[in-house]
Amino acid sequence: MPNSGPPLELRRRNAGAATDRLVNCGLSTRRRDRPTAVRGAFLATQRHRNDFIMILQRLLITAIACGATATSLAAEPATAKPESVKPGINDRFLAPDLDVREWVERFEVESREIYHARQIVAARLKLKPGDRIADIGTGTGIFVEPFSAAVGPTGWVYALDIAPAFIDRIGAIIDVKSLANVTPVLCGQDDLRLPPESLDAAFICDTYHHFEYPQTSLASLLRALKPGGQVVVIDFERIEGVSREWTLGHVRAGKEVFRQEFEDAGFAFVEEVEIPGFVENYFLRFRKPAQ
Repeated sequence: MPNSGPPLELRRRNAGAATDRLVNCGLSTRRRDRPTAVRGAFLATQRHRNDFIMILQRLLITAIACGATATSLAAEPATAKPESVKPGINDRFLAPDLDVREWVERFEVESREIYHARQIVAARLKLKPGDRIADIGTGTGIFVEPFSAAVGPTGWVYALDIAPAFIDRIGAIIDVKSLANVTPVLCGQDDLRLPPESLDAAFICDTYHHFEYPQTSLASLLRALKPGGQVVVIDFERIEGVSREWTLGHVRAGKEVFRQEFEDAGFAFVEEVEIPGFVENYFLRFRKPAQ
């Protein structure tokens, strides 16, 4: 009988490589989460295909965005890069040796308010089937799966981050969870790199205080939202004499300042939503004014 595939030992090595990749991205490899050796080998092949598809999607997104803004950019004089509001705050996420597993252990614990309340938070967004949402600063991807389920097969989730290692983890989650409606996007520090009016919703969770260039980033977000589209911002309460020293030193401003920055950027404030269990965090909803 002719040989129907690679030798058994090679298939085992391929399966091991796929498992190593999942471990490096901080995903569990316990039996209840781990595919079989055959599935592992399949994932290795599937990953190459998904990487190719992902590259094409990113090129398409960039081409659309560039085409839509080329005329205005050509007509305007070149401007200097905006000044960072908190230089260096993202250095560790941009480091080539970023250890994703370390951040999984820090982010995905029940003692963290947003992780404990993640299902309630996702429900409060009131996403509908067919919606397109950007999870900006997706990190380890806590909300990728619930958002994928909420928007359904006719919707889409763009999982954005500036850290390539986090983007790679999102790719692994897509593979393992078979999420056909999620695209990882490596965004810029001052630009989402999404087409104009392509989003129904945007979600910024414990991330806005990491925006080094909030003015240009928010202008990019305003362009990417459809008229009437919502933005949900979750961040830390920063109150002198009340908040932890870590918060006072790490988060550059409080809720009132952040709200004003969004309003100055053209967003309309809608409401503050109470989330059970939130003590250090708050939930604000904005909308892009309808035309």
